[in-house]
Amino acid sequence: MAMRTLVPFDATDPKTRLSPLFSPDERRELAAVMLGDVLDAVRAAGGDPLVVATDDVACDAPVVVDERALSDAVNARLEPKTAVVMADLALSTPRVLDAFFAASGDVVLAPGLGGGTNALVVRDDGFAVDYHGASYRDHLRNAAAAGCSVREFDATRLALDVDERTDLADVLLRAEGETPGWLRDAGVGLATDGGRTNVARKR
Repeated sequence: MAMRTLVPFDATDPKTRLSPLFSPDERRELAAVMLGDVLDAVRAAGGDPLVVATDDVACDAPVVVDERALSDAVNARLEPKTAVVMADLALSTPRVLDAFFAASGDVVLAPGLGGGTNALVVRDDGFAVDYHGASYRDHLRNAAAAGCSVREFDATRLALDVDERTDLADVLLRAEGETPGWLRDAGVGLATDGGRTNVARKR
């Protein structure tokens, strides 16, 4: 049976921290390309995606528009045997998502860098999401309060959600979908002069 998978998506003003690099229209286009890559990986892993978006968006999956806060929009549709996979996990692959969907536990959490929760699987109707602040910590608390067993799914390909300029370096180096090509076509390339690998854009 396919894993019902909610894919939250900001269709209004996505990726604001990339504003120094991209125009608003470019940020929306980049977000849509990453969404497409995530949807492809979800389906290839046996998932049945539903995009939960802040506004209507053209994509290859059913879309429901919900302008509420992320936690409210997800909890309204959360039920046992449901996964939540963020739309900006550009490094995700069918292989890692297949293993993630199959991991045991009432609640399976894929932590993001910086304390967030980039993906989760819920098999108990007593659990609710809370995406405010350090959501990984909050989800551990929510699971304990509901008496749920918890499995941490530690995978680098699910740990990186694309928010910062430096995140794009990992996308160029490791992503397998359409996003790296979009970035290269936009003139974005690796910049390795001094310290951590970053990106630069040729205009």
